[in-house]
Amino acid sequence: MDYIPSIAIDMDETIADPITKAREWYYRDYGRVFSEEELHGKTLSEALPVDHAGKILEYLNTPGFFRDLAIFPNAQRVIEELNKKYRVYIVSAAMEFPNSLKDKYDWLMENFPFLTWRQFCLCGDKSLVQTDMMIDDLIRNFKYFKGKPYLFTGHHNVHIQGYERILNWEDAAAKLL
Repeated sequence: MDYIPSIAIDMDETIADPITKAREWYYRDYGRVFSEEELHGKTLSEALPVDHAGKILEYLNTPGFFRDLAIFPNAQRVIEELNKKYRVYIVSAAMEFPNSLKDKYDWLMENFPFLTWRQFCLCGDKSLVQTDMMIDDLIRNFKYFKGKPYLFTGHHNVHIQGYERILNWEDAAAKLL
C-alpha cells in the first residue's frame, strides 16, 4: 500500500468562524461594531476596551457558542477534495473551552459528513499532532510541529512573517490539490 500524506486542519478561525459570532454578540450586548481596520493585526479581545477584556472569553465559554458557527467560504468543498488525496484530520484545542467539545463534534458531523469521527482530534495541546502538514491560524501550534506548517491568514496574524500562508480555501486548493 502506498503512503498517503497526512494533513491536520485547525477548526476555529480556519474552517469555522467564531469571530463573526463573537462580534455579533458584542454588538448585541454593547452596540459597538469593530471595523476590519480596528482588528487589523489584533485579536478581537485586544481590540476591546480594557474594562471588557474578558468578554470574548466569556462568550467562548458559553454552552452552545460553537454549535452553529459559520463556515469559511469553500472550506467544505476543498476539504472534501483534500480528503481524497490526504489523510485529513480536523484538530482543535477544544479543551481550552470544555463546553465546546460536544458543539464542535456535532458541528463537524453536520457540516463535514464525508469525514468520520476518527478524523477528529479535539485535544488540549496540539504538540501531540505530528502529521505531514498542518494548517492553523496560530503559530504557537507550530512550535513542536515537525511537518510543513501553513499559516491560515486571519486579522490577528497579518504581521507574522516566516511561514508559508494560506490566504483562504481557494488558495489552499491551489497549493495542495
